[in-house]
Amino acid sequence: MPEAVLPRVAVTEAAADMLRHLAATNGPLMFHQSGGCCDGSSPMCYPVGMFRTGGSDVLLGALEVEGIDPVEVYMSRSQFEYWKHTFLTIDIVDGRGSGFSIEAPEGKRFLIRSRLLDDAELEAFGLGAPRIGASGAAGLVGSGLATPGLVAPRLATHGGGDG
Repeated sequence: MPEAVLPRVAVTEAAADMLRHLAATNGPLMFHQSGGCCDGSSPMCYPVGMFRTGGSDVLLGALEVEGIDPVEVYMSRSQFEYWKHTFLTIDIVDGRGSGFSIEAPEGKRFLIRSRLLDDAELEAFGLGAPRIGASGAAGLVGSGLATPGLVAPRLATHGGGDG
C-alpha cells in the first residue's frame, strides 16, 4: 500500500469553483507562485504548457479539484526557501490583479492564505521543530527564519496589487 503524502497546498471551495470554470474554457491548469513580479506574491494560474517550469522550481503538490485534472502548484526554489515552513491555501477574491493569471478577466484574483506548519508537518517534511523563546515568540530552529519578538498570525493573506 503506498504511503500517504502530506500536502503542502490546498484550495478553498470558492477557488475550486473558479478553477472548474477556467478549466472548462482553457483545459488543464497549473499554478506558479509569483516571486514578487507584477502582482506581488499572488499565485498565477496558467493553462498547462503556457508557463514553463524547470530545475529552479519546486512542485508543492497537485490540487485535487472534483471534475478537472489535478492542478499542479509550483514555486521558485529560492522563494521556497523562505516559505518551506508554511502550508498554503489558494483562495479567490473580488478584484483584478495586475499579473498574467487567467482569472483576471473574470474580475477576480487568486491569493495565498498561509499558516505555519504544525509540529507533525514539520517532522514529516524533515524541518526544524518550532521553538518558543523566552519572550513567547515562535521561532524556527535551524531555519534562519526565527525573528525574536515576532509572532506569525495563524492565517495570513498574501496577494499582490495592493502593495
